[in-house]
Amino acid sequence: MGWLAGVALGVVGVLGALIAVFLVGMRTQNRFVQNGVFWFSKRVVNPRNMATAGKPGAYAAIIRAPGRTSGRMYATPVGAVAVDGGFLVSLPYGSRPNWLRNVLAAGRATLVLEGVEHEVDAPEVIPVGPVIHHFAPADQQLFRVFAVREALRLRAAASGEMRVSAALAQGETRVPAAVA
Repeated sequence: MGWLAGVALGVVGVLGALIAVFLVGMRTQNRFVQNGVFWFSKRVVNPRNMATAGKPGAYAAIIRAPGRTSGRMYATPVGAVAVDGGFLVSLPYGSRPNWLRNVLAAGRATLVLEGVEHEVDAPEVIPVGPVIHHFAPADQQLFRVFAVREALRLRAAASGEMRVSAALAQGETRVPAAVA
């Protein structure tokens, strides 16, 4: 075996080990692994997702809620589906994310899904098992691989208010937001 093949084999071995650490870390909700994923999501994934989140056909919705101490409005891309009387949001990181703690503390939020803003309230973290069938088959598969255990149930607010997102109505391609 030449030196180039040895280097290639070493690189493949290191990548395999990193993937194994990532999978095991996510499945066991290891803080070290999750903190790395949080950092990457906050700095790389979420800003890119915010460019299309909440728009018709987009994979991600947007959830907006006031900060627990600042009161500042934060927006974060999330995986959400509509269900009778409300919405379900997947929680791949469990109940640790700031956006989730903000929603729970406020008891309300705005969810932008498919270009429509929905006022929601009564947030409740529930086991994902009984409601997993509401999510797309590809999402269900990922939930199993990464051992996603929880979802956030949101009730459509009593006013039933729905409106076309102001940003979308004005033709904006990007919704300004801070990532919580």
